[in-house]
Amino acid sequence: MSTATASMKECIENCQECQTTCADMLTSHCLSEGGDHVEQTHVKLMLDCIAACAACVDFMSRNSDHHAHYCKACAAICKACADSCEKVGNMDKCVECCRKCHESCSSMAA
Repeated sequence: MSTATASMKECIENCQECQTTCADMLTSHCLSEGGDHVEQTHVKLMLDCIAACAACVDFMSRNSDHHAHYCKACAAICKACADSCEKVGNMDKCVECCRKCHESCSSMAA
């Protein structure tokens, strides 16, 4: 990854953190909480966020010319996931990492 810029490396790290945090929160927190935490729209958003972050890491790690397209989509999905996690409540860790990922992906999409 020698051709990756500092901002790209930071975005990759943010995407990796978001991917693992959301996966952990979904399986260890949401599933045990039940209720709004396992509502279909919320769970699907979390799964979309996990997948979008993984795709971004893949495209950026190999410095693909198309990474900006994935970063744009990832930014939108991370924002929606953060909003959903905030609405559900008691998911501050997810909200924080999704917002951070949204910011870095937005800058990579520009």
